[in-house]
Amino acid sequence: MRPSRFPAPGPSSVSTATTTSYAGDDVTHALSHPCSEKERLRRRWNLVLAERERLLRLATSRLGRTTDAEDCVQEAMIRAVTFDALDESRVAALLTTITLRLCVDLQRGTQRDRRLAHRVQVLRTSRPETGSEVEHRVCERAAGAWLLTQMTGLGERERDVLLSRARGLSTAETANALEITYKSAESAFTRARSRMRVLYHEEMAR
Repeated sequence: MRPSRFPAPGPSSVSTATTTSYAGDDVTHALSHPCSEKERLRRRWNLVLAERERLLRLATSRLGRTTDAEDCVQEAMIRAVTFDALDESRVAALLTTITLRLCVDLQRGTQRDRRLAHRVQVLRTSRPETGSEVEHRVCERAAGAWLLTQMTGLGERERDVLLSRARGLSTAETANALEITYKSAESAFTRARSRMRVLYHEEMAR
């Protein structure tokens, strides 16, 4: 057997190889973690703050109130920065989506508060209902509950649009909430309303 041209590794060679291996692991670890959490947050905040003025204009156009718009934009930026799976190349689109949804939520809450205040005022000032009025109101509620069970027969868009309108949203607000065009929301509402009217009359004719 021919002797090997390469000498057997001595203790120093093994130590050097081990050190090199550890150093390689450190380099790999460093490459896989290029920045600290603090640096990552700083970079994200720089990205979202660059969109702040645009988002303020967008929110103000929806809400009409600067203070509410600022609240929505601030909340949207915080959500984006703290979103673990944030795609930094799509920060602008994500911020737009979050801001619009927050505007819709705020509008819904405002409208809900207004309706509640109106009902409280009506209850304070209205006269006691007669027996026929109470009966009429009970029948209306029963009809509404029955129609709600029939909504499963509608298409998904028609059902979503009809429910949004029933909650008090306008056609434009419904379109924004569902991310569809105004025309699509209007058409879906017309179709859904016609379908429900037919079902109601068929049930009443039995």
